[in-house]
Amino acid sequence: MRIRGIEALAGGQGGQGDNCGAAQGGGIATLTRRGFLKLTGLAGGGLALGVAPLAQAQAQDAGRSRAPSPQAFLIIAPDNTVTVAVNRLEFGQGVHTALPMALAEELDADWRNVRATLAPAGDAYKDPAFGMQMTGGSTALNHSFQQYRELGARARAMLVTAAAQKWQVDPAGIKVEQGVLTSGSHRATFGDLAHAAMELPVPQRVTLKDPAQFRIVGKPTPRLDARGKMAATTPFGIDTRLDKMVVAVVARPPRFGGKVKSFNADKARAVQGVHGVMQVPVDRGGTGVAVIGSGYWPAKMGRDALEVQWEDAGSSVSSQALFEEYARLAAQPGTVARAGEGDIGAAINSAARKIEADFRFPYLAHAPMEPLNCTLQPDVQGGKLQAVKVWVGSQFQTVDQAAIARTLALSPDKVVLNTMMAGGGFGRRAVPTSDYLVEAANVLKAWVAAGHTEPLKVMWSREDDIRGGYYRPLHLHRARIGFDAQGKVVGWQHTVVGQSILKGTPFEPFMVKNGVDATMTEGIVENDYDLPLQMSVHHPQVDVPVLWWRSVGNTHTAFVKETLADEIAAAAKQDPVAFRLARLDDKKHARHRAALQLAVDKSGYGKRKLPKGHAWGVAVHESFSTVVAYVVDVSLVKGEPRVHRVTAGVHANRVVNPLSAEAQIQGGCVFGLAMTKPGFAIEIENGAVKNSNFTDFPPPRITDAPVVDVFFVPSQDNPTGLGEPGVPPIAPAVANALFRLTGKRQRQLPFVLA
Repeated sequence: MRIRGIEALAGGQGGQGDNCGAAQGGGIATLTRRGFLKLTGLAGGGLALGVAPLAQAQAQDAGRSRAPSPQAFLIIAPDNTVTVAVNRLEFGQGVHTALPMALAEELDADWRNVRATLAPAGDAYKDPAFGMQMTGGSTALNHSFQQYRELGARARAMLVTAAAQKWQVDPAGIKVEQGVLTSGSHRATFGDLAHAAMELPVPQRVTLKDPAQFRIVGKPTPRLDARGKMAATTPFGIDTRLDKMVVAVVARPPRFGGKVKSFNADKARAVQGVHGVMQVPVDRGGTGVAVIGSGYWPAKMGRDALEVQWEDAGSSVSSQALFEEYARLAAQPGTVARAGEGDIGAAINSAARKIEADFRFPYLAHAPMEPLNCTLQPDVQGGKLQAVKVWVGSQFQTVDQAAIARTLALSPDKVVLNTMMAGGGFGRRAVPTSDYLVEAANVLKAWVAAGHTEPLKVMWSREDDIRGGYYRPLHLHRARIGFDAQGKVVGWQHTVVGQSILKGTPFEPFMVKNGVDATMTEGIVENDYDLPLQMSVHHPQVDVPVLWWRSVGNTHTAFVKETLADEIAAAAKQDPVAFRLARLDDKKHARHRAALQLAVDKSGYGKRKLPKGHAWGVAVHESFSTVVAYVVDVSLVKGEPRVHRVTAGVHANRVVNPLSAEAQIQGGCVFGLAMTKPGFAIEIENGAVKNSNFTDFPPPRITDAPVVDVFFVPSQDNPTGLGEPGVPPIAPAVANALFRLTGKRQRQLPFVLA
């Protein structure tokens, strides 16, 4: 998911330069619009630092004001424990370890004493570039690596100053290593000095390490959250348990936008453990029926016993009809996304060789392993709701907190949103409308209105999520390409038809330009191969809720771009790697070339002979400022593709934690393979989703997973994203290998081999 320029949405002051002034490598870091300040009231003494607008930070340090303190980013306790608050959602990508590594590096902490905690919703934890607290667009390290480095450097400087004052020595002569400060015969731990450091002002300028001095960043490091997850002691959102808590499940309309006509709850209320049944608003202006019970099972059994009559209204769309309509739209002039230069149509018409092709991509559900859930604890006084505490695995803390507040007629400061670990998300927990949280708040509102005060958890089943969630849009691409016998492209006309993810959301003013949703054209419109490209779009209005899906538009644009590049190379009788390298500019696309060459070299492509019945496939693609190249070894087993090995060359600039980075590419690769599997498509008929669970929306199984060897191009530049870039190139790489095995080009996902 890529989001640009949305700080105004959250009312923040963010901007691309708003990173607390840190340099990318070593050097001087100075305070900008957001500064660091000390927190007060730390139990047991110690040092705590937070982030606030600079004026507030300076005023508090000067003792002129005791404005409300933000939550802590860093706490150093007397027992030497260093606790780092992570301002993102951790749902498998490893940020719970990588950001503490950045801070601990500059702090010179003993990594064995470092702990991490997920930050709740709060202004202090807003993304320094976006101006809102969120996790998405593979931006966590790219935006906060320097922020956490600087925080560690400032805390270190305060500890050094405290030691210098205590020992009456020159600060320059004090050494700091693994949580211990020394000077001559003097020695003290962080915990020994934390209380004294708390009495000092936060330094305005600090020197960051030269990256050559790094001893934590860049080293393979086991994840801080691994032990707790393996031992089942780390709670996820769905694990939240509160005293006297009840659980709600909601019967939602089978068709998008549908409403309850009537319902009979007698049988539902007769189920043991059911405490209440009530009609509630649901997403997209619809209505549903909430069944509230002592636990999930009684509530679900009660819902199953409901007799609901639904209005004959709502969406009537069907997937097949949409593809037919999209094909008609593709033949009409669309909104220009890239004009190109010269008469590209004429150049194609006069070209020696041509390709004309349509590509089809279905709706896709996110299907995270942990279904959606939200727990709310109301504070009711005099029968009126005064405040609420929320436990949820949120990707959009700022937006979700505000949405819950609006729904419950509270101010945002009366909504305490605790960020919980989440079992995957892939974009589903980052909804501009906060759909499932607003629904949960509406259930709570009805519960409180009925005279109840108990905390309430709303839980979705997997069937609820797959049938009533949000989806990667259905798309149709149409390409007309003209080229000569040597493979030189003289013209490329490209049309994409699909729903806008952003139209009608608060993000539209920032990310829909001249009628073009940037999330639909990303991956092609940048024109990596420097071709005479002309691109247009159609954004039809369709009654199906859509949302970004891991790597967003790149999920379909990379497939089209990389399979067509391969097709042109084959028509020109050129090696697919050489064809790509010849069209990737040495300077402009040096990172593409490096990633591709690394994958080629490590795979043995062109040097190693594959077994009989195997074929190579190649693809390279940039998304979220990271370039991933795949070289795959594929065969056919009982008529189905079998991917034996994937070699990845990755340019993600500086790699903070090689273990997590490798895992992200491996996971992204397998996730992307899902798009190729038969049956991996959401089928809609008469406005209702036909799929229900993994039985008819099958993700990859462990037996489908290939060996994935991951290699990174060395770099000293600021880290780029890794959560999503591993997804897009795998499907086209496999498709290109299949062509070498079958002679047939794949024009849709999932693959059709018969």
